[in-house]
Amino acid sequence: MSTRTYTPQQKAMAFGGVMIGLALLITTGLLLQQYGPGNMGFGLLAGGALGIVAALIGLWRITRTPAHTTTFERAWTQTGDERDNAVLTRSLAVLGLLSFPLTALAAIAVGFGVAVEMVLALLLLAQVLGGAVAFAAINRRN
Repeated sequence: MSTRTYTPQQKAMAFGGVMIGLALLITTGLLLQQYGPGNMGFGLLAGGALGIVAALIGLWRITRTPAHTTTFERAWTQTGDERDNAVLTRSLAVLGLLSFPLTALAAIAVGFGVAVEMVLALLLLAQVLGGAVAFAAINRRN
């Protein structure tokens, strides 16, 4: 477990990174809302906002209660030990291997005429679930 403390400069850099991400998210979302097809802009804004909130919760947990963080939070924020980093690296490797056949299946499905939007949504969901299952399985084994 990490008992790392953060300097004011590190906290300011993290805050600046979040603000830059938020500015890019809002700008891109509004441009897509105006010029993109359907409600693509709203989807980007909603998904991006959810991602930023999740990242802020993770950062808050890492800085306020480092003793109570999960393996994923320590590995993702690079505040963990070698074991945490090894679990994340191995699970990302499994996800990388899994992404090739999943993407091939998605391309075949599009070739058979399945709606592109549905294929992309299912591809993303399958990759997120595959990464989560790989992380949980590797973390459990170690």
